[in-house]
Amino acid sequence: MNILQPPTDAIAAVTHANPYPWYAALRSGPALVRDERLRLWIATRADVVRELLLNDALRVRPLAEPVPQAIAGTPAGEVFGQLVRMNDGERHTAHKPVLQRALARLDLAAAHADALRLAEGMADEPLRDFCFAFPVSAVAHLLGFPDEALPQLSRWMRDFVACLSPLSTQPQLDAASEAAAALMARFEQHVADQPARNGSLLQAVQAEAPDRCAKALRANLVGLLSQTCEATAGLLGNSLAALAREPDLRRRLASHWTLLPALVDEVARHDPSVQNTRRFVAQHTVVAGTELAPGDAVLLVLGAANRDPALNPAPATFELMRAGRQTLGFGHGMHACPGQSLACTVAAAGLEALLASGLATDGLQERGWDYTPSVNARIPRFH
Repeated sequence: MNILQPPTDAIAAVTHANPYPWYAALRSGPALVRDERLRLWIATRADVVRELLLNDALRVRPLAEPVPQAIAGTPAGEVFGQLVRMNDGERHTAHKPVLQRALARLDLAAAHADALRLAEGMADEPLRDFCFAFPVSAVAHLLGFPDEALPQLSRWMRDFVACLSPLSTQPQLDAASEAAAALMARFEQHVADQPARNGSLLQAVQAEAPDRCAKALRANLVGLLSQTCEATAGLLGNSLAALAREPDLRRRLASHWTLLPALVDEVARHDPSVQNTRRFVAQHTVVAGTELAPGDAVLLVLGAANRDPALNPAPATFELMRAGRQTLGFGHGMHACPGQSLACTVAAAGLEALLASGLATDGLQERGWDYTPSVNARIPRFH
């Protein structure tokens, strides 16, 4: 009998076939656990994760290293340094509200219709490629890019996101910087060429921005696509994995595409694409009775917190129509992701197109899948 071994640590858990029993065991222990090998405090309980996300003494980047050393001084590092999700303080408060307000104004029904049209035209691509390329194409289309520009934007974005991972090799980081420069130039051209398309997300962003051509604004639009690339790829892929594991779900959905958003919402809770996030202690603080010192790093295991019974009753059960569903996978508080509704809308449109094209999810289960190497993102690679 092939007995699945538990993950070796909270980073290995991200790409483990089933980390959730191990998360549950960790969650039943102390509120904060120290992993000396990883040099991290580990938080898995929902109340502690929320407390950490709201704690003003913690930052999203180490004070001494606002941009990872591996990309500092490169085009990729320049874009990274502008991203609101990688900054606190003035830079964060100046630019994040622009994206929040623009995304809040988005017509999600129209966004779903546009995304579905694109997905239907891409549904015959290899599944691994579709899961990455389709979400980027859908959001780039919402930003007003023409259809013919979408494949190149997707390729650049696949290269760029390598700069966000500490696992990337030097050739990958070099390609990421080339892609960052190309993306910034393409966005500059896009903004300058013509007025934003009426009703587009770009028009909504520019309406909120004091300087619609600012480099920081363009960098954060690139950042929006980068979050779409990996987080929504994982959300879409994990939704397919859920259908493959649970045939009853596919039968329920066979003639009820309107249930797909509920499926995606439950996947975001039950098997989230973003399994963890990090925070760095800037000043002395106490969390759940544990003293944290400046320079300490904390790993907030969102995938474990989502399955905390204090947050969601019967958390290990996949409930399509779960009442009062709560998820921390998109963050909480100041750094909560403003694109949660859009990500779920795009993933649901991608699922609808794939299922309507005849994709057999039982075949996915037979062939199996593993996960893209990552320290925080859970993205299936279907065989």
